[in-house]
Amino acid sequence: MIRKFTSRSADKRIGRCMLLVHIAAAIFVTLPLPVLAGGLTAEQVRQIASTPGYESGDALAGQDLSRLDLSRQNFQRANLKGSSLFASKLVQANFSGAGLARVNLNGAWLMGTDFSGADLSGASLMSVVILGGTVTARPIFRNANLSGARIIAELDGADLSHANLSGAHLGVEIKNQGMGQMRTNLTKANLEDADLAGANLNRVVLRFANLKGASLRGAELYRADLSGADLSGADLAGANLEEANIDGTNFKGARGLEAAKGLDRAEHRDRAKF
Repeated sequence: MIRKFTSRSADKRIGRCMLLVHIAAAIFVTLPLPVLAGGLTAEQVRQIASTPGYESGDALAGQDLSRLDLSRQNFQRANLKGSSLFASKLVQANFSGAGLARVNLNGAWLMGTDFSGADLSGASLMSVVILGGTVTARPIFRNANLSGARIIAELDGADLSHANLSGAHLGVEIKNQGMGQMRTNLTKANLEDADLAGANLNRVVLRFANLKGASLRGAELYRADLSGADLSGADLAGANLEEANIDGTNFKGARGLEAAKGLDRAEHRDRAKF
């Protein structure tokens, strides 16, 4: 169990995460999902992954891989498109360059998991677990394609530098649940040069997200919805805020604002907190 490995404060965070897993699951099951192939065992997955050339095939695509322990497994450049990894243990697994479009990672354990350069477009990462056990490293999403992804999770300290988050949804829907229950935490996350621009006229939603102390140097935030977000102490040097919605956004203590681009053309600038 995670509880015996963590401090009291970490315990509380994991408790919140697991509560959110159940909330996320309840929401997710109401959405239309693709029909998945019959579930595989962890041993079957490892056998497939040990077959030379399996990466170019689709043996793991569209599979139900929920609740499996696949920690430290190498899935580099593998095709897992449309698969479900719901609540699976993926601690220190290698998904670099993997095809993970439309994958369900809700509730998955991602301590030290490497998604650098992976295609996570349209994926769902709700209430993922990044704290617990002996592995303290955060997941890596450097250069990953997270366009159109749905993310509500504790990702403080995670590396999302140069990631494509265009059209992604990382904010709460107030009409569906309370802010305190489901809020994306990107405290001190690395979002340098990340693409958070609106795609196809859709805004990237970071509504009420926690971006305290995050690095957003050079980030593309054109037309992003930052309403109610907390960017206190964040580094925004070179970031583009043109037409971003900053209604109620907290910029107190933010660094590099004088070097940010388009702030004078941001929406609701008069209601932002400086």
